[in-house]
Amino acid sequence: MNRFPGVDFIDFDSLLTEEQRLVRDTVRSWVDEKIKPIIEECHREGRFPMHLVPEMGEMNLFGSTLSEYGLPGLDNIAYGLIMQELERGDSGLRSFVSVQSSLVMYPIHAFGSQEQKDRWLPRLASGEAIGCFGLTEPDFGSNPGGMRTTAKRTADGWVLNGAKQWITNGTIADVAVVWAQTDEGVRGFLVEQGTPGYTAPEQHGKFSLRASVTSELGFQDCRIPADAILPGVTGLKGPLSCLSQARYGIAWGGLGAAMECYWTALEYAKQRVQFMGQPIAAHQLVQEKLAWMISEITKGQLLVLQLGRMKDAGKIKPHHISLGKRNNVWVARECARLAREILGANGIVDDYPVIRHMMNIESVFTYEGTHDIHGLIIGEAVTGIPSYNPPMVAEKKAKAPVGTAR
Repeated sequence: MNRFPGVDFIDFDSLLTEEQRLVRDTVRSWVDEKIKPIIEECHREGRFPMHLVPEMGEMNLFGSTLSEYGLPGLDNIAYGLIMQELERGDSGLRSFVSVQSSLVMYPIHAFGSQEQKDRWLPRLASGEAIGCFGLTEPDFGSNPGGMRTTAKRTADGWVLNGAKQWITNGTIADVAVVWAQTDEGVRGFLVEQGTPGYTAPEQHGKFSLRASVTSELGFQDCRIPADAILPGVTGLKGPLSCLSQARYGIAWGGLGAAMECYWTALEYAKQRVQFMGQPIAAHQLVQEKLAWMISEITKGQLLVLQLGRMKDAGKIKPHHISLGKRNNVWVARECARLAREILGANGIVDDYPVIRHMMNIESVFTYEGTHDIHGLIIGEAVTGIPSYNPPMVAEKKAKAPVGTAR
């Protein structure tokens, strides 16, 4: 395969600033040089390339939109382009950076005390410390309002009891941002690795996101100090605002996976010769698949560009982000499927990245708000009627699901 040149059908680059292009191209080169040569082996072995974390810190990939603590304060389009290129390498790589930035550094920066910020943000930015985000539970994914993890106040702190499931980075995290029910509502806590009563076993048997650490968090009479609480927020608006940050990045990341599948299929089709010595790229059925992919990728690029501009202007709403996440991850899923068809039997072996992206995108399609739930969020935005809990709609007591970020 030739070196990845980017996917730009309508001079999309002309819509970007010089800084945005520089950030994207820097991460693109790094992914090609450091991730692409090893990612299939990591996928086979089910391991995350931990040795590259310090490099990611040196490149300011963690918390890149923040400006304190020596961070670059990039705009949201540049951040999105980072997510695009990382997911072009692998969804697990983008997940790692997304969790570190949007689900750990963001809540500490937005809701933490000055002491918490000073202690954790520099270490998380450099990659010296790794974080995870504990919201989803074994029985509650799309409905975080039903969470059973509790935090009870004691004379000298808090006692946590409960469990979290499907937690990226959980086993390797130095600190977990954990959300729990308290007498005053949902609150966030910083729980450090090694705290008695806190366990984080790794999830095994995955066929998706194999180059990523996925864990369960357990809390059994886990005692944490009083200053472990995030003081700046109460209620579900805390964790849901974090998810909005992460979903925005996923909307860009999905395009990266789609681009890699499209480009792989295009290059393969131009080289694979069948029937009268013609490359299969000359066949109408193959061209139709490639035309669909480039069309949807191009529309997705314009969508996230506008979302980034709205986010920078402070005008974005959760249902806008739902549109981006829902559409672009679906596009990635379809591009992976079509690319697999074009590659034929070669599409199921990891000599090519298509089958890995195809499996990874199944997780991305589900986490951070499922495709269907995001459809309901958009549905509420256009109709004004929430459908998450129909029997309660008439009483106007319906609770918003994971995606509404009220």
